Amino acid sequence: MLKVATRRFLLFLLTLWLLSVIVFLASHVLPGNVGRAMLGPFADQRAVDALNHELGTDRPLLTQYADWLGGFVGGDMGDSFAMRQPVAPFVWDALANSLRLALIALILVVPLGILGGVLAALFVGRPLDRIITVGGLSAAVVPEFISGIVLILIFGVWLKWLPLSASWPADAGLLVQIKHLILPAIPLVLVLFGYIARMTRAGMVEALDSDYMRTAMLKGLKRSVAIRRHALRNALLPTISVIATQTVYLLGGLVAIEVLFHYRGIGSLIYTAAQKKDFPMLQAAVLVVGAVFTLASLLADMLYAWLNPRIRLGAGQ
Repeated sequence: MLKVATRRFLLFLLTLWLLSVIVFLASHVLPGNVGRAMLGPFADQRAVDALNHELGTDRPLLTQYADWLGGFVGGDMGDSFAMRQPVAPFVWDALANSLRLALIALILVVPLGILGGVLAALFVGRPLDRIITVGGLSAAVVPEFISGIVLILIFGVWLKWLPLSASWPADAGLLVQIKHLILPAIPLVLVLFGYIARMTRAGMVEALDSDYMRTAMLKGLKRSVAIRRHALRNALLPTISVIATQTVYLLGGLVAIEVLFHYRGIGSLIYTAAQKKDFPMLQAAVLVVGAVFTLASLLADMLYAWLNPRIRLGAGQ
């Protein structure tokens, strides 16, 4: 496990460095001028040049990258061009908001997806299997803003069961916050359910048809116990990777949901920063999302290696 952890951690650092290069270059190739975007199209060119010089955007790219990366490693994300304030509080607040929404969605979709996949595998080829498989895949292809609008109309406007907005009052308690986040979490559950259920179903079908399951049954072990102790543990291995990769989607790919429900998450922060040419905000937010994704992948790999001894033995050779 130590060798596996060391290799994954080195890959984690390399991935973050490559991501920092990509994020920095991609943000600087966006069309437009920072000073012009901040001062407006009718501002004097001398004022635009002076602002660019003040912000340091007229320096060589390599110098800008070195200063930005050095500050980021030291805990300084820089100052926002648009807000003229440190970037870090905005990024951490947006990330915390997205984590709340992602946590609610994962709490709902992970057990539902695993249960759906297990039931589909146990009744493979039967109507229940087709209902879960086709229903999950159908829900996954519906865009979030479409399902979000439908849910707003049904549960927010007609039935009035849930709040229309994901923004809660400043003094709201935990239960009130959860109530505001349930409605925007449901479209995410609909999208992710099909992926998790499909991967769980595929793993369970393979596990149920394996030699070790037949051996366990021949030894007199009850089918329910054999499924719980042997089949389910091996079937969940690919599902862990799917859940880890969907974490970054929940954090950074929620622009439509966050705009629709008036929620200030990391996705809407990235979108706004790109519109305003706010390079420090854009770079910091994207890099933080990338760090969360690589960290989630690292933890998933470690959990995968812990559940699958063959990976640990392969790394030790």
